[in-house]
Amino acid sequence: MNIAEKIKKIAMDARQASLAMARLSSGTKNSMLLKMANDLEASTAHLLSENQKDLEAGRLKGLSDAMLDRLMLDQKRIGGIAGALREIAALPDPVGEVTRMWKRPNDLMVGKMRIPLGTIGIIYEARPNVTADAAALCLKAGNAVILRGGSEAIHSNLALAAVLQAVLREMGIPEAALSLIPFTEREGVLEMLKQEQSIDLIIPRGGESLIRFVVENSRIPVIKHYKGVCHVFVDQSADYAMAERIIVNAKTQRPGVCNALETLLIHKVVAAEFIPRIAAVLSALKVELRGDEAFCSLAPQALPAVEEDWHAEYLELILACRVVDDMDAAIDHINRYCSLHTESIITSDYGRAQRFIREVNSSCVMVNASTRFADGGELGLGAEIGISTTKLHSFGPMGLEDLTTTKFIVYGDGQVRE
Repeated sequence: MNIAEKIKKIAMDARQASLAMARLSSGTKNSMLLKMANDLEASTAHLLSENQKDLEAGRLKGLSDAMLDRLMLDQKRIGGIAGALREIAALPDPVGEVTRMWKRPNDLMVGKMRIPLGTIGIIYEARPNVTADAAALCLKAGNAVILRGGSEAIHSNLALAAVLQAVLREMGIPEAALSLIPFTEREGVLEMLKQEQSIDLIIPRGGESLIRFVVENSRIPVIKHYKGVCHVFVDQSADYAMAERIIVNAKTQRPGVCNALETLLIHKVVAAEFIPRIAAVLSALKVELRGDEAFCSLAPQALPAVEEDWHAEYLELILACRVVDDMDAAIDHINRYCSLHTESIITSDYGRAQRFIREVNSSCVMVNASTRFADGGELGLGAEIGISTTKLHSFGPMGLEDLTTTKFIVYGDGQVRE
């Protein structure tokens, strides 16, 4: 078979396996995940050996240190992957949950029940842990999953998938419920994106270029998240110590992630007092500041910002800074330049906090908290498959519940329509 035929067969087999997954009990799914976790730890030596092949190839290709770090597995990281599977096993199963019931005038009882989405395709880069995390979340939610990792992690991904698939075979669950595309040609991705008869949803995880490529070529609905241009607005009633702590954490704790702070907005009423303070702190932490004229006049170490800075996802120690006249200007700036990811206001005024929550359109809106909390685990979802900045079908960090949909259920007692 050629690549197109192989992909079509993988997708059709996964579609058939999804029917079996939808029927599995919570107990069976949890036992499956716990055994997968144990077997991954038992296979540590083999997984590290296969991962070493990817690391050596990556060095030869000239991958950056940051990329090699994302690619690398060690005993601790494998333990973390196994721990994540155990956490997912412990989460409540959303499948079969009746989310609402109501009674009609003719005594029909109408409700909505959670059901699996069906077959989910995950296209991702670099991190081998996504192979196990994404598979576990999809399987726990009763779905089949088709994984297509990046070429830089092919040996690691194949080894991880083989351990997980062995558990499916041992438990009599169709192995096609978890498929990993075993070749790295881009044609495989293009063919995968054509399988709208078999795959219900595509979730890409990686850089903006990967996600745009998937969106432009897919016949299947895509959950997308292009980038994270996250804002913090320091309001006129902000506590300065709190604002400083939040800004430093949001920008510097891990600058290369999508929920890191990229633009700081400061109310003009507090600018003269707060800007010299926060600029000194951030400069001491090696953050390059780029500000508008008002900001630079109070922080001479800052460089002048240009229009592109308000759109930028830097993913490094650079921060765009602007002084705004009032809350209207702050909200207008955010809604114009944001990527619908995460925004936070620092304020002691309850009414202004509530207005910010209502009028800012992003998927996570926070009050007096770091943008770094925009993460499924931190928000209590247990784990996440990714972050959606698409308002259909999910918005924000996606957990188990977001890997399901709902169907109508109707209980009657012989009613017929007049």
